Amino acid sequence: MSDPTDSSNQGIQRRALVKGGAGLAGILATGMAPFVHAQEKIVLRYLGTAVNQDKAIGEKFKADTGIEIQYVAVTTDDVTKRAVTAPNSFDLIDTEFFSLKKIVPTGNLKGIDTKKIKNADKITSLFTKGEVAGKKVGDQGTAPKKVIYLEGEKSKKFSATPTQFMSLIPTTYNADTLGIRPDLIKRPIDSWAELLNPEFKGKAAILNIPSIGIMDAAMVVEAKGIHKYADKGNMTKQEIDLTIKTLIEAKKAGQFRALWKDFNESVNLMASGEVVIQSMWSPAVTAVRTKGIACNFQPLKEGYRAWAAGFGLPATLSGKKLDGAYEFINWFLDGWAGAYLNRQGYYSAVLDTAKTKMEAYEWAYWMEGKPATQDIKSPQGDVLAKTGSVRDGGSYEQRMGGIACWNAVMDENEYMVRKWNEFVAA
Repeated sequence: MSDPTDSSNQGIQRRALVKGGAGLAGILATGMAPFVHAQEKIVLRYLGTAVNQDKAIGEKFKADTGIEIQYVAVTTDDVTKRAVTAPNSFDLIDTEFFSLKKIVPTGNLKGIDTKKIKNADKITSLFTKGEVAGKKVGDQGTAPKKVIYLEGEKSKKFSATPTQFMSLIPTTYNADTLGIRPDLIKRPIDSWAELLNPEFKGKAAILNIPSIGIMDAAMVVEAKGIHKYADKGNMTKQEIDLTIKTLIEAKKAGQFRALWKDFNESVNLMASGEVVIQSMWSPAVTAVRTKGIACNFQPLKEGYRAWAAGFGLPATLSGKKLDGAYEFINWFLDGWAGAYLNRQGYYSAVLDTAKTKMEAYEWAYWMEGKPATQDIKSPQGDVLAKTGSVRDGGSYEQRMGGIACWNAVMDENEYMVRKWNEFVAA
């Protein structure tokens, strides 16, 4: 984490383990354009964090189409800063949905014409309606449905109802929860409140990225019955004060072994047994398991904190580069990339096409919550789960249907970060 105020730098580290081989920079290929010939050497500058700038995706896209993509990897905060201050420095942006409230009002993003997106009507209803299997999910914070539609191609305003133009086409998303060591805790854990249970004094840890850590803390505060928030993703100053006060009291009582920022730090804390319960990302749980150590990505009755990223286009993009960018997005939704992401424990925007690129046993394990009928492997061939294993959190419907809130940037973000730093220093 290069910036403690970075809202979602966690993406790089959260997904680094299972991505394996995401290039931080350099030219990698992608593209798909029946009407764009390879010899014209179109190069699309792809701005984002390193996490989705995956070598294998780039190589597969080039093999399929010939259009080149030049990866421009920066921190999450810098993705937003470039979108706001230098929209001519990229041809395709990969950013999280919560950043849109800062970017869209500048007019620097072009509304993506869904009539040019082959599988637009198949994008999961989680994004378009805020529903999973016909049921509404929690929308506190920046739920994608609040910001996915624009009033028009050149609009600086979001539309509350579906339109022809989207701000971002979703790429990856997931729902986060607590990680636990079941072999050391030796009893059921079903609530966020357990993070501050004195039983785990000196053996608990929380994520030290302010905008995300405070939402984990808010889940705990609500679970303990201390306060009910109108919106955990957009607290008042009084709510921020209350949340930080709760954390400081716990810290002074010796509750926390660590406040972690680094993916590997979270893995080491759990693998060593120094920590038995903490904020955790799914790939970090996988990393602990690959060491032969019991670790659960624990479903909790209050629900999950979710995040989502997507592709956007700069307002100035035109001509063959614009055509190439649309072809890349279409290719990304066509199944291969979706299956690749699903095999890492993430979820793809269009589930139907991804399913056609996965083996039946893989789909059953990753998406349906069924026991693995054979070893489950990562795209790189590493065994992630043994035969008979069941995915933590169960099926897609169970996990994504259990969302309580979404990553967000609060209106009082600067105040929140200042108060969070008081907690860290306490």
